Amino acid sequence: MAKKPAVSVGMPDELGFRRVIIDGKSAGKVRSPRQLRRVLHRAGLPVEHDIHWLGEDSTVWPDRAWRRRIVGVFMAVGLLWAAYVLARIGIEDTSDALTYGGRIAGVTFIVLTVVEVGAAIATLDYWGKRRFTYAGVLILFGATVAFCISSMLLVVQLIGQAYNSYALCWAALVLWSTWALSVLARGRAWKGLQNPKRIAIGALIPTLLAAANLTYAQFYVPYVTSPLVESTAEFRAASLNKDGTVMYIPVHMQVKNSGQVPVYVLGSIFWVEGLPEGAKRFKLINSGEFVTPPGRPLNPGEEITQDAVVELNHPENSHYEAVSAKTEVWVIRKDRTKLAASYERSKKSIEILRKEGVDKDPEGPPGVQFRYQSELSNSNELLNATRGMQRVTLWWVRDAGNWTYIHVQVAPPDAEEPFDLRNLGNADANKETRERYGLTKVPGSMAQTPFLALLERAKRSGSGRPGDRGRAVGGPHRTAHGDSLRSSRSARPGYTRPPRFAV
Repeated sequence: MAKKPAVSVGMPDELGFRRVIIDGKSAGKVRSPRQLRRVLHRAGLPVEHDIHWLGEDSTVWPDRAWRRRIVGVFMAVGLLWAAYVLARIGIEDTSDALTYGGRIAGVTFIVLTVVEVGAAIATLDYWGKRRFTYAGVLILFGATVAFCISSMLLVVQLIGQAYNSYALCWAALVLWSTWALSVLARGRAWKGLQNPKRIAIGALIPTLLAAANLTYAQFYVPYVTSPLVESTAEFRAASLNKDGTVMYIPVHMQVKNSGQVPVYVLGSIFWVEGLPEGAKRFKLINSGEFVTPPGRPLNPGEEITQDAVVELNHPENSHYEAVSAKTEVWVIRKDRTKLAASYERSKKSIEILRKEGVDKDPEGPPGVQFRYQSELSNSNELLNATRGMQRVTLWWVRDAGNWTYIHVQVAPPDAEEPFDLRNLGNADANKETRERYGLTKVPGSMAQTPFLALLERAKRSGSGRPGDRGRAVGGPHRTAHGDSLRSSRSARPGYTRPPRFAV
């Protein structure tokens, strides 16, 4: 009589598997009586074969297939959602980030996207038949990455009060990854690893070094490199019309980027003033823009020049002791932000703004003549996700004393920040935003010359040929956040048709 094979069924594990052993050899794992009958059939044994049950009898089958599949699907969905968010940021930054550090961050996010997708695929095996030893480890790593990134970026957004769709996304990922890590910890997903502590330490050290290097390249280096922008104004030889009733005063203006940081010139203004005899203060003769179009980039080594002609009626009766010309420009760092191309075409007068109902006050902001406004994005998609899009607004204002100036604000598009004259000249107003985007007011030099000398030369020349230049007055200026800005008399050859301003 042939000897019957010995069949034994082990205790159920955490997923409900019970190992089947036939004559001392493993025949597989089963989760139900139906699967056990299949194993016995493949081995050529009848269903009624005697079985030795270890730990639990034939009535104990703890596996709940519906619950296991729901957990696996929920885990896979969370990992794929994390992969989508990381891919969205990574693809944008890899191709469009303004800095080297931003593009490295984009590549890092693409690599993490691949990890998340791999972890999602591993859920099919881990909550299936568990044929691959390291499936649980891969899922554990994917959930850890999702938890670390989402919690860190959520904290950053809460501190910066940037409440956008990404904030909800990070909050949802924090909740999901917390649940996922608790499930994986109860199931001891790391069991397939040998010396898991050493492996964890070996993965942690290079990760910290990479994060430190990325932080240095993306945040420290750009912030310690300050822009150096120079602005000048100088008089050219004046001339008279045929009957001597109008004097034409040419003013040559220049803006040059002498540093290593590219900038956008958001707006510009120049003033031509006269000092009446016996007076202590200059009187405004005329003012205007001189960098066109506004919002144009100014890269390192580049310069912008513009000539303007101010027409002074009846110069013999002006009684000025001296005339002066000075400039001012507002710039924002091009390596920290992207200015929308629509900015230069966004000019709207206060009359148009009132008709559109933009200003709640029927009088509008005090003295406003016109406004430029457009969207302003950050230097990379990761910052867009944590800070949100911004909006830059430039106001051109004429006050009650007929003095003109420009004022620039940067704020989220949904922020209601009224135009506040008290912020003008206040170094602490909007200081955080100024430092974040390198928003800087660049005061230029002042060119000054005696009025009678200018008039005498105009009478002698008559035709307005180039003559002596005015005396340049001014020196280095330093902004509140340390950007060095100084004036210069250098100019390159070039000419654009000068605008005329009648007085």
